[in-house]
Amino acid sequence: MDEKSLDFLTRYLNNPAPTGFESQGQKIWMDYMRPYVDEFITDTYGNAVAVVNPGASYKVVLAAHADEISWFVSHITTDGFIYVKRNGGSDHIIAPSKRVTIFGDNGIVKGLFGWPAIHTRTKGREETPKLTNIFIDVGAANEAEVRAMGIHTGSVVLFDEEFQILNDRYFTGRALDNRLGGFMIAEVARRLHEARQRPDYTLYFVNSVQEEVGMRGAQMIAERLRPDVALVTDVTHDTSTPMVDKFENGDIRCGRGPVLMIGPAVHNKLLAHLVGVAKDKEIAFQYDAASRATGTDTDAFAYSHTGVASALVSVPLRYMHTTVEMVHKDDVEATVNFMHNFVLSLENGQKFSYFD
Repeated sequence: MDEKSLDFLTRYLNNPAPTGFESQGQKIWMDYMRPYVDEFITDTYGNAVAVVNPGASYKVVLAAHADEISWFVSHITTDGFIYVKRNGGSDHIIAPSKRVTIFGDNGIVKGLFGWPAIHTRTKGREETPKLTNIFIDVGAANEAEVRAMGIHTGSVVLFDEEFQILNDRYFTGRALDNRLGGFMIAEVARRLHEARQRPDYTLYFVNSVQEEVGMRGAQMIAERLRPDVALVTDVTHDTSTPMVDKFENGDIRCGRGPVLMIGPAVHNKLLAHLVGVAKDKEIAFQYDAASRATGTDTDAFAYSHTGVASALVSVPLRYMHTTVEMVHKDDVEATVNFMHNFVLSLENGQKFSYFD
């Protein structure tokens, strides 16, 4: 990864873009993509699509999602403490002692999730963190001071954590799920442009919104674009760490390459094509299985309109939905390489029907 790519990744990850409030992150993404594509499509709720070779009848999507989990203020006490509810799958267990950023009407407010000191807790009767007892302290004396900061019910709260590189081999921080995907599809666009490789079909780079609350943005944009093929990229669980049951979650490990999902929403002929690309280019990969839905934008694309041949390629990630999500740099590079070669492997008009 060169300096330009690393700078983009850092700025993109550090920028807050909670579910429903993705626009500033989308602007960063589009600014980076601008030299490499022909045009952009945006919509009412903030989906951003970069387009190469617009107007062709055969249409292919590379998709990621732009949003990250967060919190909403749900109650402010008379003493000036703030209670919250989830926006997406935010983890209450990790909240105590985390610093936060609150987006108030008067600007950014810094705060923290408080927790009683170990000395003050009653042995044998300690409470565990849950949605009903975690609270935020912004240093206010009372409710009026909190409200004077521009904080009210519905104000967005985000964990205050930034991107780091760990041991020169892992990317770590918040929002790797899944702004890492937006970064990777942007790198594919850059590589195609710099190598002067232009598909003879229309290629859409989709950065969708509101995936964390049910693939809402992908549902909107899939109906608008009506592609023939969709390859979605996201993250999936590394199961090699302590306390993760491999019998239930499979054996997926960082550093072993991207993960190809098998499941009802994944088109088997498209999957076979992807496996062929990986083997031909000697890209190591892993398999995972979804018993029903993939839980990603793949489901939205696959079941849109009259059905879209869709597949999912994921990067193994440790500690999902925490502030210290981790991915291996080699897996990121391999996934970009995989998607780049996939784009080059497709023929204009290529069919994936089971009856062709």
